[in-house]
Amino acid sequence: MYRWKIRMFQGFYPPIHDRELEPRRWFANYLRTYVERDVRQLINVQDLNTFQDFLRLCAGRTGQLLNLSSLAGDAGITHNTAKAWLSALEESFLVHRLRPYHANFGKRLLKTAKLYFVDVGLACRLLGIENSEQLRTHPLRGALFETWVISELLKSRFNRGRESNLYFWRDRRGLEADVLINHAHGFSLAEVKSGKTVPANALKNIRALRTLSNDKPGENWMVYGGDQLQQRSDATIIGWRDLAARVDEITGSS
Repeated sequence: MYRWKIRMFQGFYPPIHDRELEPRRWFANYLRTYVERDVRQLINVQDLNTFQDFLRLCAGRTGQLLNLSSLAGDAGITHNTAKAWLSALEESFLVHRLRPYHANFGKRLLKTAKLYFVDVGLACRLLGIENSEQLRTHPLRGALFETWVISELLKSRFNRGRESNLYFWRDRRGLEADVLINHAHGFSLAEVKSGKTVPANALKNIRALRTLSNDKPGENWMVYGGDQLQQRSDATIIGWRDLAARVDEITGSS
């Protein structure tokens, strides 16, 4: 069994681990007492069912480009309402919009942000995932694994009182880096793969992007669902177990 599936299903809210609580029950209570009560009061939600649908639709878009018009249409609300609700979720540190990086690249780039839940366990709960084993074949398995990695990188910065220095990069041809870390010495790139192995072409985007930039390169990374630490010419490959130990190094927070 991939142990990261259990970690993702449980999420990382402290009470679940400190008090050894059952995740499904805790998240159900959390959604009722905080998200559905406090957040909806903050934005004066009148229809709780519609807001619940909106939350689930956001969870279904974690790790994906955010199309606010599509989200609003699927939720049956106006574009401005969806914008206000999403901003409230972001201000409450429930979701994060990862911005695209534009500097020092001479290509036509996408300007749309990607949406991530700050806690992957909450996203799993909203998606109706009932146990960790479901993550083995779930269609959003890769997006949820990426959500977990992005969350850990964000928390590394926030816990040190620093703003996020994380971006992503994608051009209109589909060339993409999952994470671009902007730091004092230039930038680093990171790829995220949920599989247990690292295929030969897994680092092709990192190699391609390095040829497009004039910035001084930093160390590149790949986080994957396996266990072995590997040093390759293009990147350091770290397994999911080592992420916590290397997260400050990856984000430049150490």
